[in-house]
Amino acid sequence: MKKLRYAPLLIVGAVLVAALAGMAIATRSANGGGSDPNGPPVSPEIRQMLHDVSADRIQQTIEKLVSFGTRSTLSSQTDPNRGIGAATNWVFDQFQQDAATSGGRMTVEKQSFLQQTGPGAPVVVTNVIATLHGQQPESANRIYLVSGHLDSRVTNVLNGQSDAPGADDDGSGVAAVLELARVMATHKFDATIKFVTFAGEEEGLFGSTKFANDAKTDGLNIAGMFSNDIIGSSLGQNGDRDTKDVRLFAEGPFANETASEATLRRTMGSENDSPARELARFVREQAKQAVPDMNVWIIYRRDRFLRASDHVPFLLNRYPADRFTEPNEDFRHEHQDVRVENGVQFGDLPQFLDYTYIANVARINASALAALADGPAAPSGVKVEASTLNINTQLEWQPNPEPDLAGYEIVYRDTNAPYWQHTIKVGNVTSYTVQGITKDNFLFGVRAIDRDGNESVVSFPVPK
Repeated sequence: MKKLRYAPLLIVGAVLVAALAGMAIATRSANGGGSDPNGPPVSPEIRQMLHDVSADRIQQTIEKLVSFGTRSTLSSQTDPNRGIGAATNWVFDQFQQDAATSGGRMTVEKQSFLQQTGPGAPVVVTNVIATLHGQQPESANRIYLVSGHLDSRVTNVLNGQSDAPGADDDGSGVAAVLELARVMATHKFDATIKFVTFAGEEEGLFGSTKFANDAKTDGLNIAGMFSNDIIGSSLGQNGDRDTKDVRLFAEGPFANETASEATLRRTMGSENDSPARELARFVREQAKQAVPDMNVWIIYRRDRFLRASDHVPFLLNRYPADRFTEPNEDFRHEHQDVRVENGVQFGDLPQFLDYTYIANVARINASALAALADGPAAPSGVKVEASTLNINTQLEWQPNPEPDLAGYEIVYRDTNAPYWQHTIKVGNVTSYTVQGITKDNFLFGVRAIDRDGNESVVSFPVPK
């Protein structure tokens, strides 16, 4: 009789749970990007930057890039109107115009090198780099990098002659980077931001590999890197128009982790707390406040199947790096010869782009970059006491160097939760014991806060 008495309640409860689950799936974009009243503050300066991002200018930039006919790495380096050389010079000039508005804080350079890209002779590959130098001495050597790749391709990656418009792949990413440089050049930041257009991406990530390898050799402190690659269309090949979501691919453990690092990861259960995923969580939290109509859809993978973008060489050099891309791709408009086949238009053409969508993705980048560059560094040397049995959780870390540091926060979450759930403000200390909450049941982290309320990325602890 008890089973009969409670069965209707169980059925109703199950139906209600299923209905709510369905609603959650159906409204992921609307709710996932909603503003969180307890999230990080958005300063008036950042709001002004977001306002200044222009969809019209992004459209003009992409149309100019397409006008070069092809931007294949194997196209002309010397033709003043067509090919990768003309496009590179134009991007350099755009960055120079931005630098002229920066009060001397932005410098522009080309990074050129010879690269074997096919059976012929090596070709010149050129990255264009605009550096907005940080103004706080203690933070200026901390670098955040945002990129798109300038080169384009058709079906045969070694065909440098046919038209390769590259409107979405990756005119959209380059346009976003140029717009970010224009908007942010007039502002001051504590840390340094680099705006980069890489070349040779389609043939093998050549430009980004050169940059990332040199950065590691030179000891550059790249605290975060974003690749914007194929961020231009809100309409997928599946017929789904999604103007609210942008995918952010975030790798788990480094591919080159050592055996001892793998053992430590298993001990801590930190598969979802890699530097790339902590960076992605930071981006999502900033976007919830700054661009509430958009949702950062974190994908727990390095990239799509059979694909890779310019963030990968940075990951291989152990820099935190993530990749933005549109939620539903149309492969008829990527890596294709321009043609009509059975009444279907193939080719990466501007007519398939959504410029308002690109502008919103650029705003997400801007909100994250500004918050990162104006905020403190992630705490270093974070450790958790794990050598004794204890119902408390004891954490310690090294002090941050920033003169405007206000203190630290301890965050924690359930082990199966994707985002940080709880925050404890602990003041300007370098150790803290969380009473009565055991590390056995939760995942913990530490972040720094400055006097303006800017937060750092969370640092995950290792056992003491």
